[in-house]
Amino acid sequence: MNGSIAWWAKNPIAANLLMIAIIVAGVMAFFQIEREVFPSADFNGATVSVAWPGASPQEIEEQIILRIEEAISGIDGIKHIESTAEESSASINIEGLDDGDATKLLNDIKNRVDGISTLPRDSFPPVVSQWRNQNGAVFMALYGDLGERELNRLARDLKDELAQLPNGSPLVDLWGARKEEVSIEISEEALRRYGLTFDDVAGAIRGSSLNLSAGQVKTDTGNIQVAARALADTEEEFGEIIVRQLADGSVIRVRDVATVIDGFEDVKQKREMNGKPTISIAVQAPETMNIVKLSKAVTDWVDKTNKRLDGRAEVYVWFNTADIYFSRMNMVGGNAVQGLILVLFILVLFLRPAVAFWATIGIPVALAGAFIFMPATGVSLNILSLFGFLLVVGIVVDDAIVIGESIHSEAEEGRGGLDGAILGTQLVAKPVLYAVLTTIIAFLPWLFVGGGASQFTKHISFTVIFALSFSLIEAFFILPSHLSHLKKEDKSGHLHRMQSFFADGLINFAHGTLKPLIRLAVMLRYFTVAIFIVAFMFSFALLQQGWVAFKFEPEVQGTFVSLNVRLPEGAPYSRSLEIFDEVTRAGETLKKELGQIKGEDFVKSLYVSADEGSIVSYLTIIDGEKRKQSTKEIAELFRERLGDIPDAEEINVGYTINDGGPDFSFGVEANDLDELRVATIDIQNYLRSLPGLYDVRNSLQSETPELRIKLKPGAERFGMTLGDVTRQVRQAFYGEEAQRLPREGEDVRVMVRYPESARQSLVTLDTMRVRAADGREVPLTAVADAEFAPSFKRIDRRDRKRSAQVSAEMREGVDRAAIQKAFYDEFVPRWRERHPGVELAQRGDAEAQAEFVRDILMLFLSALIAMYMLIAIAFGSYWQPLLIMSAIPFGFMGAMFGHFLLGLDFGIFSFFGVGTAAGVVINDNLVLIDYVNRLRSQGMGAVAALVKASTERFRPILLTSVTTFFGLAPIMLERSTDAQFLMPTVVALAWGVFFALFVTLFFVPAMYCVGADIARFYRWAWTGVKQPPVGFGKSADQEISATSVKARKGPPPVLRPAE
Repeated sequence: MNGSIAWWAKNPIAANLLMIAIIVAGVMAFFQIEREVFPSADFNGATVSVAWPGASPQEIEEQIILRIEEAISGIDGIKHIESTAEESSASINIEGLDDGDATKLLNDIKNRVDGISTLPRDSFPPVVSQWRNQNGAVFMALYGDLGERELNRLARDLKDELAQLPNGSPLVDLWGARKEEVSIEISEEALRRYGLTFDDVAGAIRGSSLNLSAGQVKTDTGNIQVAARALADTEEEFGEIIVRQLADGSVIRVRDVATVIDGFEDVKQKREMNGKPTISIAVQAPETMNIVKLSKAVTDWVDKTNKRLDGRAEVYVWFNTADIYFSRMNMVGGNAVQGLILVLFILVLFLRPAVAFWATIGIPVALAGAFIFMPATGVSLNILSLFGFLLVVGIVVDDAIVIGESIHSEAEEGRGGLDGAILGTQLVAKPVLYAVLTTIIAFLPWLFVGGGASQFTKHISFTVIFALSFSLIEAFFILPSHLSHLKKEDKSGHLHRMQSFFADGLINFAHGTLKPLIRLAVMLRYFTVAIFIVAFMFSFALLQQGWVAFKFEPEVQGTFVSLNVRLPEGAPYSRSLEIFDEVTRAGETLKKELGQIKGEDFVKSLYVSADEGSIVSYLTIIDGEKRKQSTKEIAELFRERLGDIPDAEEINVGYTINDGGPDFSFGVEANDLDELRVATIDIQNYLRSLPGLYDVRNSLQSETPELRIKLKPGAERFGMTLGDVTRQVRQAFYGEEAQRLPREGEDVRVMVRYPESARQSLVTLDTMRVRAADGREVPLTAVADAEFAPSFKRIDRRDRKRSAQVSAEMREGVDRAAIQKAFYDEFVPRWRERHPGVELAQRGDAEAQAEFVRDILMLFLSALIAMYMLIAIAFGSYWQPLLIMSAIPFGFMGAMFGHFLLGLDFGIFSFFGVGTAAGVVINDNLVLIDYVNRLRSQGMGAVAALVKASTERFRPILLTSVTTFFGLAPIMLERSTDAQFLMPTVVALAWGVFFALFVTLFFVPAMYCVGADIARFYRWAWTGVKQPPVGFGKSADQEISATSVKARKGPPPVLRPAE
């Protein structure tokens, strides 16, 4: 290492070319790198989806889900199986083990599912898809005063245009567009009058409405194609189809017995944007994306399309994720430049301008270097990698500061020039190298965390690792060459005299004020250590007692407010329409109240949709930097204007784009559905009694009445089975699918069934006739009974058991620990006694968080062991690595105090700040202990060496901490909504470094002496020779003698504290 440092310092052209090459390569990579808001990822898991139109959840569970679960249960590498049965559809999610082969798991599932031969005959084939985190890019609404068919077809045309845009995305979805459907509605009276069945009508349509090739006639003059081209596509064409021809030659056509309606599927819904009918268009992020180019392509297309539509309809972009990308880039970039200027200013005050300038240049060099290798590791420029750059802005300059300060000190002592640059770098090369390596090790665990999280955290880790690596290259091979012309400073000028005021003042402060304090801390070492330990315990109590709340994921506030209202099962569609109107009025009222800001509407758009049992709304508002109120405050105003909805089972108002899930979530599992329902209600009632919780929800929706058909005794004499009767009832109410038409690129179903008025009345069951195989018509009531029974619209399963999820939100400032203690210690034991056949477990985000924390703790333990081994080998000591690494917990202490003082929640991003702060403090401790070892190897006593090292290394230790703190100060002072996303990390890093400064200056010297005391005690116990205590005699006042220096040759031995 020393030889390499000397070579590069002696070859300034090579050093400059290396710097230029790094910057140029980094700039080129910057323009080529993939840009996205959130990184995409593949997970070890798959979903099996099966559609069975018209089937109930119970049928779905019994005939589809149970069979698929049985088939895949023996596959190796499965972690969990979660299934959901809803009306007409089944979904089975299979989660694989974190270290499993995702491709093999997917293939095994496909093979097992394809081998099932007992699925219902009229269900659709299962679709197996691999899990993938796919993010939306641009969300738009097409709205206008158009008919539904015209609006739908226009939306499909625009979808096709969007999918073919250059620099766009082929993944475009339509939301809210009902599928076209041809309904052949025939009454019971018509069936009886003409002696027909639904099968007769459907069969006639299948036999007459078709396009069928009959081959070719090969003649001498050529081949002639033979085909039937009679596929009906209009109401008139379907009406002309002959159902039956009578003996007298007359015919019965479809129009004679039925009404043909070329309309839409029988789904009740209403969707409006700004009071007009709308369809949503979502452009999904492709696997490889440049969000900047994609956003520009889409917005340009929107402008051109609106001109082309000429007012008859309008395309409105209500959420563009590129806005988040640009706002974060501008915020971090702008504040980083301010931080860079502040760092340069501080360094100029306390170091020579040349040292300050070239040390600061290390920041852009390191950041440019990081861009070179990011694409090779699959890292894009996104919110997380941007977050990584934010972390390293304050620390990549630390190694340059330490080396620059060392070269500066050599120059001030008369050893300037090339020799001074080489010697100054070599003196601190070991602590700088190992400081960077230990910081890199601190970020390695995030590359191996399970559950697919590593595909996200790698964007932070690789960014930090690459930047730190290039900062080390810059500090060792470029900086010494730039400072090789440094001579003893001439302080005769006015500027130099002003700069000396600060530089000399810092040195005078170190010798005049700090030195006695450090000596006092060493003499009262046990008291000093006790103070720091008590402070750490207090910081830990802040989190444990809930004074600092823990929130796993930070809130990323968006530019829209979402509202979701869920009504009880079976609630009429008319009630959904009433709430639809109430939401619309609340949005319009809020829009009038908030008005405009500089000519721009505060509320830009209002989207409201109503379905049977649910109402959804999105209120788009002005960008965050243009308003004072946070999105959360607007959400609260919207909720107040809406008022109470007493019959709603759930009202959820959101304001973030990364909903982290509820604060509390519990899974309840049982084999019996009734036991499950009672157990979940029991938990719900208890959680509602706790004052700090609200919005208590239960995924097991309320019961809804179901009409169950049961065959009467003796009905078999008509030649009918329960299957025959149920099938005919299904044909009457759901419909018999006669065929599917290709139209405008979509499949249009042709359904034969009762008229809509008959399908909406229970009286129809009393007048309905069922047909036996011999043609006899029998009243339904004569062969079957229909009785009401409770049923569920959704059935969830987990690991082959029925399950439900109970969740709740927690109010701000509530003691989380107290609520959890009350729930698990007081309620759960009694609950288990009341429900012995039911199990309770963490679910949702809580389960994922618990697994994540377990993984990361084990990985960090491994990282700490690796750090210890690395430092132990470097310093030749078992004790000193523990002393150096003792600063790590106190980084957490500073971060916690910062969160407490600023009222922030502690979360996963706070841990990144703590880890980075630990790296800065380890750097300081390495610099300090390395200098102590050098002094002691030259004959200085322990206390004298500690005091001298702390005093003389005070400047680089202070500057590394101060530059980090002030480099992040602009973002800490930022009050925009965008900055709140980064605030936990910034506060954790800045305050962790601030408090750790005192750890390095006072706690580490005190602990050094405590270790020496322990060593002396064991030496006395082993030899019987009484040892003088540390702090007295030679250990306190011995200075380096000239003879001792002359007597030593070669590299000084490293002494341990006990020596």
